[in-house]
Amino acid sequence: MNAICKKAFVTGGSGFIGSHVMDSLLARGAEVIVYDNFSTGRPEFMPSPPPPVLRVVRGEVLDLPAVQRAMAGCDFVFHFQANADVRSGKQKTRIDLEQNTLATWNVLEAMRINEVKRIAFASSAAVYGEPEVFPTPEQYAPLQTSLYGASKLAGEAMMQAYCEYFGMHCFIYRFVSWIGERYTHGIVFDVMKKLLADSTRLPLLGDGTQKKSYLYVKDGVAGVMLGIENAVAQKSVYNLGHDEFIDVVRVVSIILDELKLRDVRLEFAGGKRGWPGDSPLVHLDTSRIKALGWRPAVSIEEGLRRTVRYLQQRPHLLRERV
Repeated sequence: MNAICKKAFVTGGSGFIGSHVMDSLLARGAEVIVYDNFSTGRPEFMPSPPPPVLRVVRGEVLDLPAVQRAMAGCDFVFHFQANADVRSGKQKTRIDLEQNTLATWNVLEAMRINEVKRIAFASSAAVYGEPEVFPTPEQYAPLQTSLYGASKLAGEAMMQAYCEYFGMHCFIYRFVSWIGERYTHGIVFDVMKKLLADSTRLPLLGDGTQKKSYLYVKDGVAGVMLGIENAVAQKSVYNLGHDEFIDVVRVVSIILDELKLRDVRLEFAGGKRGWPGDSPLVHLDTSRIKALGWRPAVSIEEGLRRTVRYLQQRPHLLRERV
């Protein structure tokens, strides 16, 4: 693998996606600083023993002086820290503003002070709200349907403004839901957690027809790195998702099959959305990143099965959050 930076700063680097980004950077020969408060990330996702080129800093992204100090000497930022619970925004209306928008400003301001010029940002398909065009292209102009999506779009806009003001270069990646090893939240986690409590019945949000385009984490990280390697614009925006999509009933059937569970009663709450702000269909147009040579190598079904196996082998992850 080719090095894309000498010293990378990874916010949320102990989390599900961030730790895979860290692995890829280390494999490419970069020195890496992981900055994380470990509220959802886990020390077990760090290599043990840690290589000399890895430093882990426990800290808050809302603490600007701490971010600034930890980032000193880096030449690339991977901003993968965020509040990832889309549903929580309705009950905690400040959390997305703080953990997504203000946290992104802190990271950008620390970059300005430290004269770091490049950043890769984990945005979301949620910025499209409930689009009317499928697959949804990057240039689609959305209306926001969630505080989470609004906070991510605000972060994107702030990032683009910093690029204009201070000569930075940003890589914005709009993700679908990711699956795979080190997965700690989302539909597979929620279903398995419920089945751990009661394997005879399974309460589900919505009516089961919601459709999502899930992406295997290593395919996604490969797309992130490819976009950086082939940079042509100061402000690059890429969708990252799968060509396929799958509905909730099919996701559940794959999970149950992998767990070898039969005669589980599915109980649907009803409605075409799982919660307010949940788009009934997420399917992104990925032709822009595909033009660089990227393709997802793992099918949605195989990615789901790998995720189930991973959690089966680590039941403590499920039990700790039941």
